Amino acid sequence: MKLGFLTNSLVHHGMNNMEDLVNWSVEHKFQALEVGPNVPFHSLEKVVSEKKIEVAALTYCRNFLSEDEELATLHKKELFNRVRMAGELGIPVVVTSTGISASAKGDHYDGYDAIRSKPEYSLEKVVSLFHEVITLAEEMNVKIAFENCPLMGNIAISPDLWGLLFERLDSPNVGLAYDPSHLIWQFIDPYLPIKEFGHKVFHVHAKDTEINHEQLKRAGILSDFSWWRYRLPGLGDLNWTKFVSELTEAGYNGVISVEHEDPVWGGDLSKTKQGLVISKQYLEKISGLVTDPLIKMIKE
Repeated sequence: MKLGFLTNSLVHHGMNNMEDLVNWSVEHKFQALEVGPNVPFHSLEKVVSEKKIEVAALTYCRNFLSEDEELATLHKKELFNRVRMAGELGIPVVVTSTGISASAKGDHYDGYDAIRSKPEYSLEKVVSLFHEVITLAEEMNVKIAFENCPLMGNIAISPDLWGLLFERLDSPNVGLAYDPSHLIWQFIDPYLPIKEFGHKVFHVHAKDTEINHEQLKRAGILSDFSWWRYRLPGLGDLNWTKFVSELTEAGYNGVISVEHEDPVWGGDLSKTKQGLVISKQYLEKISGLVTDPLIKMIKE
């Protein structure tokens, strides 16, 4: 497996120049980049051709079924553009969400309220949209990986719903960007689904979740999200050795991409960079996650 990171955390603090992102990544011995939605794409071709670092995925997670039709149209256009660009540049994966429909329930809500509706109400609209996306992805030899975050207009949030989606979107180019952190705060087993859906895991996010059990006892799961927070790998509740072991047994050999959303190691560019490096150092110590080619040859 290779270690990389999602560019969003650095871009959020103003580091959105591709050359700077690549140079910093190479300097700190990351092997792959997952390029988020706010990075200018005009220099992507150069990055791919120079081969200093692998571009493992393009990511665009939005509510493609927003009741704001102008916004929904824009998001769909951007998604199709990324699938085309990935195909043209040989980038293997586009990470995305499904969208979720407010009109199916007659409600108006933002991304957080969406998880309180019944996601399956949006299934038909999601299937209709992604049949077109998948047709293009198959033509361009690109894999579509649904992220499992419930907070961005998305129904691909649980093993039950993955099963429904994959049944209706029956294509070898459709799978998952598997992020265990979202499963933890939903109280879904983060390890067991890998046995069933391991062949559908196209990309993996390295992000942990810390449950504050004392606050949970006071607030309950419905009041707010004060009882959990995202953390760097190793600082939350996930057993990373077990997680990597399950991925290895399932045959996953792709990129482990750090998605840094830890509030303790954020706040400014310097601390965010430290958080990414700490994550890399932690993950490199896990048995089975051999990322250095020289070390791998020695062990073999």
